[in-house]
Amino acid sequence: MTGPTAGEGAERLLEEAKAEAEQTGSDVIGAEHILLRAAADPVADTAFRALGMTPDAARERLLAGVRKGRGRAEGEELVLSSHARRLLESAAAEARRRGTGAVGAEHLLLAAFRDPRGTVARMLNDGGVTPGAARNAVLAAIGAELEPEPEPVAKQPARTDPKPGDPKAAEPRAPREPKPAREPRPPREPRAAREKGRNSDPKAQRPETSSRPGAPSRPVPPPRVEPRQPLPHLRRDNSDWGPMWRRVLLLAVPAAIVANYTHQSPVLIFALACLGVLPLAGFMGDSTEHLSARTGPTVGGLLNATFGNAAELIIAIVALQAGLIDLVKASIAGSILGNLLLILGLSLVAGGLGQSELKFNRTSVGMSAGMMSAAVVGLVFPALFHATHPNPDALTELRLSEGVAVVLILTYLLSLVFTLRTHRWLIGGDPHDMPGPIWSVGKAVTILALATVGVAVMSEILVHATEAVTAQVGLSQFFLGLIVIPLIGNAAEHATAIVVARKGKMDLALQIAYGSSTQIALFVGPVLVFAGLIFGQDMNFVFTPFEVMAVGLATIVATLGTADGESHWFEGVQLLAVYALIGIAAFFL
Repeated sequence: MTGPTAGEGAERLLEEAKAEAEQTGSDVIGAEHILLRAAADPVADTAFRALGMTPDAARERLLAGVRKGRGRAEGEELVLSSHARRLLESAAAEARRRGTGAVGAEHLLLAAFRDPRGTVARMLNDGGVTPGAARNAVLAAIGAELEPEPEPVAKQPARTDPKPGDPKAAEPRAPREPKPAREPRPPREPRAAREKGRNSDPKAQRPETSSRPGAPSRPVPPPRVEPRQPLPHLRRDNSDWGPMWRRVLLLAVPAAIVANYTHQSPVLIFALACLGVLPLAGFMGDSTEHLSARTGPTVGGLLNATFGNAAELIIAIVALQAGLIDLVKASIAGSILGNLLLILGLSLVAGGLGQSELKFNRTSVGMSAGMMSAAVVGLVFPALFHATHPNPDALTELRLSEGVAVVLILTYLLSLVFTLRTHRWLIGGDPHDMPGPIWSVGKAVTILALATVGVAVMSEILVHATEAVTAQVGLSQFFLGLIVIPLIGNAAEHATAIVVARKGKMDLALQIAYGSSTQIALFVGPVLVFAGLIFGQDMNFVFTPFEVMAVGLATIVATLGTADGESHWFEGVQLLAVYALIGIAAFFL
């Protein structure tokens, strides 16, 4: 491994960066690996805090920007990327400029902030910090003189000099004559007088013509008037309200409350409550993503894992409190089916349109499929005990379900440690771009709290209308729990997965589908078992044979379609076909 001459200390930096690259599984030494070592220096600590960022958050952002490798041949040596070479050369120049022999963390940071690229540029842009302010934060940390931030300079037209050999090049240029002094401009007439004179003089209505000698007379076009833009503090930004459909469906929230208190038709109340949950679930997802952008990838991943299925969890808790245990069990199985078959199928179809082949992270999909298989095994055992035991006891089945719930929650917590901490580099995936400015923490928390309260109110109205709806329409509670309620609770995730898949981010789409189904099986289901203890309801994991077979088959089909890291749109159609077959069978149960 060789690199540019960076003065004393360059070899140590390269060795440390090489260790970082090997630890993160990269096939080249990138600029992020070098800056990861610099982030541990006290100077970097002070500089990052001056920029409103903790060193841990900065390290997480740099780790997120590390390019994952595709594997190296045995004995193949790591090499520097072009970005890393430029960074070391610029850092060496900074060290020489300041009379230092060794390249230190401050020189690396100064070089990275002088010409920010890649991850560093995104960090500064997200924090609203200019490169000059970032460099001054480093200079202040080392006690050096601050640099004045450059002001924008108007671009001057390039002067064209005569080419060598041109006869005009030999002619000496005549000195420019001084411009005559301008005569003082006469006082301007009032606007009314000017308008009157312009309207009375017909020549004033004629277009101006060119006055260049010998040039043909042609009209001079009037100056272009640019449309006035509103001031930044007056410009209205509708990105906080999301897409138009969300703003329209938000009207269903007060409509559902009014219809419930005026005792309208249960079908109308149920429909309005379902529509009201959709935008509120979207706001919960948006606020969680904005909090994740503020807190860093680790805390953000934990927030996404906690609130990813919050809307559906609230609906299930309200139904459990009302004693609708079969509806709750069906919603657990239906959520897993919806994520593995519907979301994943729609994502493959959306991403495969116009592409012959889709590629994604095989390691991430394999780990998610393995976790889902383990969760299905945990959910199957209580049902298997119920089917094989000659005289099953309800209390024994409840205690068995509680033991399974403890194991599943522990597995879920360890999976968070694995994916968010110890092996985060192994999972990889594309980040989800945030449209518009990032919300403040207070704003995101406020919107999250209001949306949660709104979902709870809509869930209360929805659940209380369920029994009347089943009686009037003829749909069973099993069908509502298996198909309808999961579609409502996961509508925001459905839309997000399809949008990111259409943009070509298949890794993120698959993370949403697999991650949501895994969270339902490992976290939401066990939480509902313990919530049953609080409400005095015997909530267990004894699912019906139809639910067990449907979840097991869905896991197998989804794994077969994605385990090789490649797919196409027709495999998405196959997943949608399986989901439709399950829905048709559930309708007649």
